[in-house]
Amino acid sequence: MFFRKRSATPESPQEPTTLAPPAAEDLGPLALLHQKIVKTDLPEEVADQAESELKKLEKTDSVSAEYTIGINYIETLISIPWFVLSTDNLDMDRAEKMFSRHHYGLAEIKDRILDFLAAKTLRSLAKPRMLIVDDESIAQENLRHYFTKQGLEVMTAKNGKDALEIIAHHPSFDIILTDLKMDQMDGLELLDHLSSIAPDTRVIMITGYATVPSAVDALHRGATHYLAKPVDLDELRATVNEVLQQNKRLDLTKGPVLCFTGPPGTGKTSIGHNVARAIGREFVRISMGGLKDEAELRGHRRTYVGAMPGRIVNEIRRCGVMNPCIMLDEIDKIGQDFRGDPASVLLEVLDPEQNTNFIDHYLEVPLDLSKVMFITTANEPEKLPQPLLDRMEILEFSGYSVNEKKIIAQNHLIPEQLSDNGLLEATPTFSDNVLEAIISNYTQEAGIRGLNREIGKICRKLARIALQQRSSDRAMELPVDESDIISFLGPPRYRKEAAEGADTVGVVTALVWTKYGGEIMFVETRMMPGKSQLILTGSMGDILQESAQTALSYIRSNTDKLKIESDFFERLDLHIHLPAGAVSKDGPSAGAAICLALISLLTGRLVRRTVAITGELSLTGQILPVGGIREKFLAAARAGVTKLLIPEKNSEEVACLPEDTRHQFTIIPITQLDEAIDHLLHPFSDHVTAG
Repeated sequence: MFFRKRSATPESPQEPTTLAPPAAEDLGPLALLHQKIVKTDLPEEVADQAESELKKLEKTDSVSAEYTIGINYIETLISIPWFVLSTDNLDMDRAEKMFSRHHYGLAEIKDRILDFLAAKTLRSLAKPRMLIVDDESIAQENLRHYFTKQGLEVMTAKNGKDALEIIAHHPSFDIILTDLKMDQMDGLELLDHLSSIAPDTRVIMITGYATVPSAVDALHRGATHYLAKPVDLDELRATVNEVLQQNKRLDLTKGPVLCFTGPPGTGKTSIGHNVARAIGREFVRISMGGLKDEAELRGHRRTYVGAMPGRIVNEIRRCGVMNPCIMLDEIDKIGQDFRGDPASVLLEVLDPEQNTNFIDHYLEVPLDLSKVMFITTANEPEKLPQPLLDRMEILEFSGYSVNEKKIIAQNHLIPEQLSDNGLLEATPTFSDNVLEAIISNYTQEAGIRGLNREIGKICRKLARIALQQRSSDRAMELPVDESDIISFLGPPRYRKEAAEGADTVGVVTALVWTKYGGEIMFVETRMMPGKSQLILTGSMGDILQESAQTALSYIRSNTDKLKIESDFFERLDLHIHLPAGAVSKDGPSAGAAICLALISLLTGRLVRRTVAITGELSLTGQILPVGGIREKFLAAARAGVTKLLIPEKNSEEVACLPEDTRHQFTIIPITQLDEAIDHLLHPFSDHVTAG
């Protein structure tokens, strides 16, 4: 320690000199770092690491690169909020109101998130449980009576052996008060057993034989506090309350990590932000798209001047707390090359069994990530490694119906666009008919980003009109009519393809699912003279090609029932095409549509264009269930479909859809392909010759 004498004054020549600490500006950088280390609350291992690095710097030339690296390293260790935690808000009613206010629709998603938070909160709201271990019955009874009045559920044991028997039947104690000296098993032996059978239980040791060595030994074996008898009850209560308050924090690390999946623009990121707001945590979003270097997450080793910690450590430093809510956005876009596999780092980060001792290459000391609430998002979770998927609970975000989009636009998008474009005084109005026209004719998406852009374009046009007609004496009214839409946005970009097309032989309307939501797809078939060749085009994947082969085999094995010549394939080539050939397509749900398109082609029966079908076809003609039902229903509504043929085994899923999504169609559940033929194809009397 450095000191300097205080100068004596003439008025007090005999005043003894006193020592005063030097001013900060008089200390060197290493002395200042030493002061920071002493003043900062650090884990023992981290403090030892900082002191060790400081000793190395004392022997290092200050102009060398290693000196600067060491200074930066110690300052990084000091800047991490090792023991700082924000207080969680456990009010589920508040969380529910917040989700309802900021997000319309997504009822199932909001319910599952609230269920998730409620399950993790429930234990925090339960009455705390305490075990008192003391061989003095009077002290035992007094403590039991006192803490029972404080609202705790209290049990007692006369020694460590009895305590272990109680813990075997009641393992979930929040806190244990134990004496040191007891018969059969003392407090130190009890601590040794608790470290393996109840490692998360906090232990306060109270003893009348308090010594420094026994205190050090008890704390080393896992005791949280060490108090001497006679204990002050106020001090003991404050200590117990401090421990219980730490335990009351939300335990959001046990169990799978939430993974939000679904089409773009459906609210995955905003829902994650509101989860953090609902429980009062700092929110951090880390974009994982295109991340190829695992050092971005795990940090760089301190072997060169530009080394730095990983993004997770940096975000915790920036937040100033050890328990933020971190959203790892677009984890399915992670890359992989010679610099490592970032997805393998996430196995450690997201696993509650491993992340208590996360090692950042730069820090080189364990960092506890167990208090962090991780949320991930992905458009295509099937691209993720299976071990990583096993650590997450998938929550699928579906697209919005037209009615939901209109309500979201009126309540959220339009007010935001009016504010952004300076139209608060002009008060333009959008009717439901106008919004429906914008949604149907200018957007073709599951989410609402495109709708927001179109509303923004209209608002900018209105801002120009308002500026030209600006009047200071009254607020301008700028109603938006359907006749104005074309002048604002140009000609319609999308049409109801199914409703506006004519019934055609060999062309069936199929419903498919993509990572961007549901879509309709027209399965086109043609035949020509040939030698039994099946031609498949349209960037079909392996599963789709197998579906086409299955459909052809089913038809050839059922020619009598379908009224088709048994040797038709000997003199024909069949061509199956899926439009938009530049887009890769795969999946089993178009199998039934392919088969019906071939039946229409071979029998000459017209196909009802406004009837759509989805389902996997088996070789025996069974219609098997498929996924993405809600998204397919929304795509059918956009295309003007009036009747839907769905697998009977998907009926329960259909029954769970909102009424406004179901009432637009006639829904026909089917179990066999035969049941779909008359619904989809016109009678034989209406048939024409296929070309």
